[in-house]
Amino acid sequence: MDEPDFTLGIEEEYLLVDRETLRLAEVPDAMMEACQRDLGDQVSPEYLQCQIEIGTKVCADISAARDDLLRLRAGIRDHAARFGLTPIAVSCHPLADWKDQHHTDKERYNRLRDDLAGVVRRLLICGMHVHVGLNSDALRADILGQLSYFLPHLLALSTSSPYWQGQDTGLASYRLTVFDNLPRTGLPPSLTNWDEFERSVQVLVDMGIIEDASKIWWDLRPSARFPTLESRICDVSPRLDDALSIAAITQCLARMLWRLRVRNQRWRRYDTFLVQENRWRAQRYGITEGLIDFGRGEIVPFPELMDELIELIEEDAAALGCTDQVMAAREILGRGTSTERQRAVARDAAETGANGEGQMRAVLEHLIEEYSADL
Repeated sequence: MDEPDFTLGIEEEYLLVDRETLRLAEVPDAMMEACQRDLGDQVSPEYLQCQIEIGTKVCADISAARDDLLRLRAGIRDHAARFGLTPIAVSCHPLADWKDQHHTDKERYNRLRDDLAGVVRRLLICGMHVHVGLNSDALRADILGQLSYFLPHLLALSTSSPYWQGQDTGLASYRLTVFDNLPRTGLPPSLTNWDEFERSVQVLVDMGIIEDASKIWWDLRPSARFPTLESRICDVSPRLDDALSIAAITQCLARMLWRLRVRNQRWRRYDTFLVQENRWRAQRYGITEGLIDFGRGEIVPFPELMDELIELIEEDAAALGCTDQVMAAREILGRGTSTERQRAVARDAAETGANGEGQMRAVLEHLIEEYSADL
């Protein structure tokens, strides 16, 4: 079998906040126009008017992805500054109330509002999507079921949404509790081949429930627009280098599973019920309480799991030229995910006498700083 290119594409959603008040702000039309003049169709509106979405080009490797993502993040920041605004790359604004937000008046989003009613109104969340290029539908279907096992690991590394409406939810990723209220979300089903996927989608298309596969929002899905598998489980990362580390691991996992396939091997598939338990653990605890190793039959500390995962994909990282980015996952473990860093900032603010809102404002200042830390 010819080796796929394993190209990379990264999509991220950001929130726009007023630099003085730190409250959410709608993206001005003039700012969107300036961004699109500068960055082209790689920038677009999102469902809510306070959101903006970017997508890299098709990137041959992680180095190209870094260059493009850096350009996009810096461009959004610089254009926002001219309007007294600033972006934050975080999955939930620590203070904002979804009831105060308005959706973007576009046909696509108007249909979502009508179809999903009160569920979509709460969608004040942002995520990161990673596309990995695979050269055949059969390969995408085969790797889909195997890669699902590792989705909780990716989620745990990316967690950035502990706060909702000024309250600590106790979760590392509150974003997923909001997104999971939508239909056709969560872990992908166990499909045996590409034809089964297409037949299942076509049932809903034929009944007029969805227009196409783009309305399927699983944590991992075959892209409806590109010959890729698209991981959608991750919170958006405040720091550029953390996002690239997670993207590189996703890319390497796909290559590792392809490598097994070439050798007539495969990763063991566990029932979705079991993988869902790890998904919940990642959502609840992030990297702090470990995930279940079903082969060993025990909960294993996350740093130990990451050591095993890095060893598993070491050959693939070398082949894809992303060893440094994969190894950078250990730096995330060392300083904590964004969820842990946000909570540390809030604790420090509380110790200086800040009230609840003051603690969240300190977190927001921290998130603004982190956005530019690696640019």
